[in-house]
Amino acid sequence: MTAREHRIDLRDGLALRVQERGAEVGGPPALLLHGFTGSVEAWGEPLLDRLAADGRRVLAVDLPGHGRSGVPADPARCAMEAQLDDLEEALDTLGVGRAAWVGYSMGARLALGAAVLRPGRVAALVLESGSPGLATEPERRKRREADEALAARLEADDPDALARFVDDWMALPLFETQRRLPAEVLARERRRRLGNDPLGLAASLRVFGTGSQPSLWDRLDEVRAPTLLLTGALDAKFEALADRMASRIPQAVRATVPGAGHAVHLERPDAWVERVTGFLADPPRA
Repeated sequence: MTAREHRIDLRDGLALRVQERGAEVGGPPALLLHGFTGSVEAWGEPLLDRLAADGRRVLAVDLPGHGRSGVPADPARCAMEAQLDDLEEALDTLGVGRAAWVGYSMGARLALGAAVLRPGRVAALVLESGSPGLATEPERRKRREADEALAARLEADDPDALARFVDDWMALPLFETQRRLPAEVLARERRRRLGNDPLGLAASLRVFGTGSQPSLWDRLDEVRAPTLLLTGALDAKFEALADRMASRIPQAVRATVPGAGHAVHLERPDAWVERVTGFLADPPRA
C-alpha cells in the first residue's frame, strides 16, 4: 500500500512527520504513537498496511525528538500537554476531528493523557503495554534521577554515546523476550533506533519520562472512550498494570497475547492486528 508523507509545521516552527495510509471508510482514523526511541518505522510496514486494509485511515506519527520529526530547542516541548497540543494541531491540519488513539509504551501514556485531557478528540483508545505513570512522588523522584543520568549519557561529547545507549537499552530485562527474534529483525531495530537524534531522546527522557509526566492513576475513571488494554503474556509487570487499569477504566477491554513480551506489535504482529482491528471494528458501548 502506498504511504503518503506529511511534514506538518507547527505554530512555533517545530515540524512533525506524519505518514498516512488508507482512507476514512470504516470509522474514525487510527492515530499511532510509538514508544521511546521509536518512529513510524517501529510499527512495521506490513502491520500498518494491514491496519489500513481493514478500511481505515491510518496516521502514524514521529513524536517530537524522534525519527524525522524536529528536535525542540526547549525540552519543555516534550511535556505531555505540549505534545497533545502538537497532535491536535496535526489532526486539524489533516482534517481529523476524533481519532482512535493507538499507543505503545511511551505512546500509550500519551494516548491515555489525550483521553483524560482532550476527551473530545478520542473516539477509542488502544493502550499496548501502557501505564498511567507512577503513583507516588518518591517513585517519580527516583525515576527522574535515573532518567537524568540516561539523558546525560546521550548528551556526552562522545561519537559513540548513542550507539552505547541503544545497545544498553535493547539489553534491558524489559525487552528480554525480543532476543528470540531473528537476527535480521534485531539488526533492523538497532539501525532504526540509531537514526534518532540523541538530544531529542534526552529531552524526551527529561520531560516525558514516567517520573516527569503527571500521574493519571486517580483520573482513570474519567476515561470515557472504549479502551483496549493490550499486553504480552510474558511481560508480567505490564500485565499487572493493565489488570489494575482495567478495574478503573469504565469501558475497558483486556487482551493478553501469548508468547509476547513488552512489544506485542513487534513480537506477535499478526496477533496484534487481530486484536486491534477486532476491537476497533466493534468497541464496547457505554
